[in-house]
Amino acid sequence: MTQSKTETKSSQDANAAAAFNPMAATLWQDVLQESARFITERLQKDLETQQAMLGCKSPAELLQLQTDFYQSALADYTEQTTRMLKLMSKAGGTSREYDDIPL
Repeated sequence: MTQSKTETKSSQDANAAAAFNPMAATLWQDVLQESARFITERLQKDLETQQAMLGCKSPAELLQLQTDFYQSALADYTEQTTRMLKLMSKAGGTSREYDDIPL
């Protein structure tokens, strides 16, 4: 298969950017790795929940399972958002905490 000119140009631009700023390339790699880890983990939990749903014997049991799944997913996505924001805050080269700001 041949690549289109646009795909070739964008990959060349990405390689040029990585050569120009290795810190940005490292950050981008960290973001992609963290995203892949999170997606894999969430898909595994989704599969486990689907399997558990098939084993439910009453509507109350299904409702409890759905409630637990929702709360777990909400917590996971909140934690992931925090992780990604921390990773992205490193893009500027500084990572400041609340207590670092002088009054």
